[in-house]
Amino acid sequence: MATFPLDTSTAGAQRNDAFRSWRLAGIALLATRFIQGFIYWGGGSRRFIYGPSKLDPHAPHWMAYKFQSAMPGALFGLDHLIAFMLQHFYVLYVGVILFSAAELVFGLMLMVGLLTRLAALVSMLLSVVLMALFGWQGATCIDEWTMAACNLAMGTTLLLAGGSAYSVDNVLLRIRPALADKPWFQWIGGSLPLPQKDRGFRTLALTLFAFVAVYNIGTYSYFRGSVVTPFHNGPVSPTVHHLTMRDGKLLADGQVSFHVYLDGGTPEASVHVVDAALLSPDHTVVEHWDASALSKLPTGAFANDFAYNRFAAGPYGIRASMGAAATVTLPPVPHPNVSPGTLATLRLIDVDGRSFTTQLESIR
Repeated sequence: MATFPLDTSTAGAQRNDAFRSWRLAGIALLATRFIQGFIYWGGGSRRFIYGPSKLDPHAPHWMAYKFQSAMPGALFGLDHLIAFMLQHFYVLYVGVILFSAAELVFGLMLMVGLLTRLAALVSMLLSVVLMALFGWQGATCIDEWTMAACNLAMGTTLLLAGGSAYSVDNVLLRIRPALADKPWFQWIGGSLPLPQKDRGFRTLALTLFAFVAVYNIGTYSYFRGSVVTPFHNGPVSPTVHHLTMRDGKLLADGQVSFHVYLDGGTPEASVHVVDAALLSPDHTVVEHWDASALSKLPTGAFANDFAYNRFAAGPYGIRASMGAAATVTLPPVPHPNVSPGTLATLRLIDVDGRSFTTQLESIR
């Protein structure tokens, strides 16, 4: 394990003790470094090696479906970025490939301890992005947040400590001892302490600690509370489906058109709309479409915003997967109680009895 020759002077003995402590710390963190790397390598290898259908745009497990399911609860405006990518296939495909490749390559680098600090920094960035994208999901607990939060803390520790013993970085240093004097190797490798004095290292470590603590606890509080507020399901519920409707129109030919977005609920189950009703201003039901009528809607009745998770007619009404958005057109019906220019209301009811409404602009 020794990288440097022993020095019998007092100062040299102190250096020897320091490097011994550093090597022991590296051995203590070996399991953390390996598993941190394996987590990311596993994510990349599943797509490139063991489950290539995840990178096949024509397969049902294509990664675009997962990204779209995360869109309603994504933080920091990433929902708009996802929407842009979903509507621009080549940007989406390159993004999925690069993200998966980063997991594969830098995960492997962590496992073997090659440029350990660089790999740890990339793992931290991946953790921040994954938490912002998927952190809100999880029916019984915030599963995606938990993994990303732990990975962020692990990556930060490895960035500060490096890989030290039992790493390719250490082998490189044995082969080329001159690397010990290269600042770039000291910063992105893992065999040596960071080239900082104790005070500078402490400042860096405390700054990173503050970031990790604020980001992890802040996102946890936002998603679930339980820090300074009671427990809650977050701004976007991971369990209860929610439909947002807008741009409702009662057209001159009797059709009803509206835009609908499934922006809440679990990606593990579809929402099923089993009833639609047109309500007059006094809330009288003018006309309604039951589950049988909705299940017979033609494909042309759904103008989906995205090519992946969609609204469509199902066996029990209208069905949609998480993140789906579409303009839906219901067939013409007589509506004698609605005069031109009157704002009528469209009400949808899902299989669990929840109702969602939007005003309709009467267009003649």
